[in-house]
Amino acid sequence: MKIFINPGHDQLELEGTPDYDPGAVNEELGLRENEIALTIGELVENYLTAAGCTVKLLQHESLSKIYETANDWNADLFISIHCNAYASEAANGTETLAYPDDAKGLKLAACINSQIVNTFDSITDRGVKTRTDLAVLNGTDMPAVLVETAFISNPDDAILLMDRQDDFARAIARGVTDYLMG
Repeated sequence: MKIFINPGHDQLELEGTPDYDPGAVNEELGLRENEIALTIGELVENYLTAAGCTVKLLQHESLSKIYETANDWNADLFISIHCNAYASEAANGTETLAYPDDAKGLKLAACINSQIVNTFDSITDRGVKTRTDLAVLNGTDMPAVLVETAFISNPDDAILLMDRQDDFARAIARGVTDYLMG
């Protein structure tokens, strides 16, 4: 099984360039979405490799480069990892996004979302949601999901993102293996 992992937003090496996008930022805690997503993504890569999967990881500023690389590599599954954010600090929880016409992607999203919710007693389950406007979901040839791990803008969720990255990674990897075994 070939799994493609995309930690969301721009690579750290691009910092300082005019169009650099670290994703959502929690200034108070010094958290940047691209850093958290990369750490979680690398941990997921390790767990899935240990489970016998072949894994490719790419964090890149070009969305088309990301999904074209996954398609050219003939990945069996695509997972994009992100942190959510909202203007109100009250917004919290985890959700997993999939393309509405992709039954396998929806099943993968349900498996991953369930594992995250079961791992964190305190996290709000925002469920599986469908989106048609996300390039990494509609540009991929394989079942694809975008995991919004937690809200970087929420104080409690931000602590989880800081202190429990390995738990997020294990939950995502377990969700993938649940999908593969189901």
